[in-house]
Amino acid sequence: MNFFDGEVLAFDKPYRATSFKVVYTVRNALTARMDGRKIKVGHAGTLDPLATGVLLICTGRATKRIEELQALDKEYEATLRLGATTASYDMEHPVDAEYPTAHITRELLEEALRSFVGEIQQVPPVYSACKVEGTHAYHLARRGADVRLRPRPVTIYGIELLSFEMPDVRLRIHCSKGTYIRALARDIGEALHSGAYLTALRRTRIGPYKAGDCLDPTTFADWLQGQEIEIPTITEARTTNDSK
Repeated sequence: MNFFDGEVLAFDKPYRATSFKVVYTVRNALTARMDGRKIKVGHAGTLDPLATGVLLICTGRATKRIEELQALDKEYEATLRLGATTASYDMEHPVDAEYPTAHITRELLEEALRSFVGEIQQVPPVYSACKVEGTHAYHLARRGADVRLRPRPVTIYGIELLSFEMPDVRLRIHCSKGTYIRALARDIGEALHSGAYLTALRRTRIGPYKAGDCLDPTTFADWLQGQEIEIPTITEARTTNDSK
């Protein structure tokens, strides 16, 4: 393996770990394995701390592929709790409102889900990395600012209802780049004349990269010890990094 020429690695991001924490862990392990030679490392699409699953990490010259990899379709398994909402549309914030659910049947839910398949206009969560005049929306939201984000087009290729055990439902969602599953949960709740927020989210696939084939970031350093790696000279490493 040549991490300076470029590798794309798929990791299974742990619960509550940030995407940047995984990048930090990978960079440190690579630097140690290559005798202190520094290497460029970046991720191809953030995954929320409360979510788990596929996170792509690019090294060396493969960081030039980040935009290409971000454009790949994605698949998630999501658990929604119906009848309540939170400010972040997941469990990062406490429940802020409750709504009736007695009228929600499996048939009504399946009908609502079908209405989201195709290209839709989606307003991102205010607690997100979207920028408002150069500032991340979540920074503004945490300061109590009135954050207003514009809707943007995303595509939902398919939604499958995996389980219906009120008030919890589990979905498999196949979608395009830029889709916020938290925002989709919010919109599903509204379509049901109720509320909804995420209690669990797992990204199971990005393009051809599947969760079952992913590396564990907590054991990555040990995994590296068993790999045959090309280690450039310090001058070669510096030249490779400077050429990006």
